[in-house]
Amino acid sequence: AVSEIASLLAPSTSLPSIFTARPEARTRMRDFFSSHIRNPNTRRAYREAVRQFSKFCAEEGIVDLAQVESVHVAAFVKAQLLQNSQPTVKQRLTALRMLFDWMVVGQVLPINPAHGVRGPKHALQRGKTPVLQADEARALLDAIDTTSLPGLRDRALIGLMVYTFSRVGAAVAMKVEDYFVQGRRGWVRLHEKSGKEHAMPTHHNLDRYLEEYIRAAGIAEALKRALFRTTRGRSG
Repeated sequence: AVSEIASLLAPSTSLPSIFTARPEARTRMRDFFSSHIRNPNTRRAYREAVRQFSKFCAEEGIVDLAQVESVHVAAFVKAQLLQNSQPTVKQRLTALRMLFDWMVVGQVLPINPAHGVRGPKHALQRGKTPVLQADEARALLDAIDTTSLPGLRDRALIGLMVYTFSRVGAAVAMKVEDYFVQGRRGWVRLHEKSGKEHAMPTHHNLDRYLEEYIRAAGIAEALKRALFRTTRGRSG
């Protein structure tokens, strides 16, 4: 995280001088990305929003934060909609609102120029992720070559997502101890967003997939280690 923030503020960065011209703005932006935005994925997305807005301001001849007005932020949103999806533009506007709020609290700016700017309306009526039918899921799992350790791992991982509807991020974050037996039934513990944990009983097929993989991998005793691991070359 420190290296990411340092690269954002380095003199050679692609950011024009709008957020780095004044020392107090530079310091405030550094604190925003280091202490206020904790999630690394959010930090990367917000950094890109800042870059895009800084580039836009440079093209418009704006060289200082004090020159930024709501009309400029609105024009930026309009220009972004010509190149990016509505969710992306909404996220970038949110990033600017939060950063400018941070500047106002730090007394770098008197008002937030992005506060009154409306973002694009976007209502997701139907998810984009396709859902496997039961026969499709069975065909997928049966097609995996389980004569090798990577195959056993892949079947266990895909089976976990099929039977629990878990996110891939929650699945790969599991440790060996997150699969356990309780009351004669297998259970999995998923680590969701915001530090939440969700435990649920497993399907008997998933029990078999996980047990065969763990036994073949020899990781049953490594309770604190990752459950799903990468392989080294073709050696497994």
